[in-house]
Amino acid sequence: MSMKVVIIEDEKLAAERLMFLLNQYDPNIQIVEHLYSVSDSVHYLLTMPHPDVIFMDIQLSDGICFDIFHEISYQKPIIFTTAYDQYALQAFKQMSIDYLIKPIGIDSLFSAMEKLKKMLPAKEENSLTLFDLVKTMKGPSYKKRFMSKIGRKIYFVEDKDISHFQADNKIVYLVDKEGKKLPIEFTMEKLETSLDPKQYFRLNRSFLVRYNSIKQAMPYLNSRLKISLSFGAGKTEDVIIARERVSKFRIWADQN
Repeated sequence: MSMKVVIIEDEKLAAERLMFLLNQYDPNIQIVEHLYSVSDSVHYLLTMPHPDVIFMDIQLSDGICFDIFHEISYQKPIIFTTAYDQYALQAFKQMSIDYLIKPIGIDSLFSAMEKLKKMLPAKEENSLTLFDLVKTMKGPSYKKRFMSKIGRKIYFVEDKDISHFQADNKIVYLVDKEGKKLPIEFTMEKLETSLDPKQYFRLNRSFLVRYNSIKQAMPYLNSRLKISLSFGAGKTEDVIIARERVSKFRIWADQN
């Protein structure tokens, strides 16, 4: 089976050169798509099967390629291609195999492909995937989208659009940034283990909030804190943090 490649590159000549070099390395490689922008890449990776590897320029026509990973969960290898070296550390936080500086030479491209080949399984049915090999380096995977069913309608809410979660009479609701309240089939305890702890904090039994929904924190009676949440069209909600959770909250807030 030939390797499937997606190229994300907004410079036509750079993309054509990369295609030429890949063909020199292995004529059987399939270039399944050439994408030019962050928005096009997000749409493609949300709707199409992920390739074996992506060659990804860092500065694209509508932003920085790392913006793509704010919108999607991507667990396949990436080879970054760029004219700049200041993004190397950020690149290797992703599933990066190599970081090639433009203009890309045939030796550096071949070296990157040989590195990739050694990491890919020789036989799919008997080998671990690349994701299996490196997922421990990546850390845990957190939930990026929630589903809510109201009557016959089903709503999907992306993680980035969530304000907070609220428990009320044994029902857990997701509250989005517009203030819409949607029931979900989760317990608060399950949510705590499913969400990124850097982004979410459980204030008390009833509220689990996203960091950027917190407007302010103020001292309250008996060494507690009053947290003001801001969401929707001017909507606010005040939540009290129990005294025993205040120190954990301060540490969490200071890390964000």
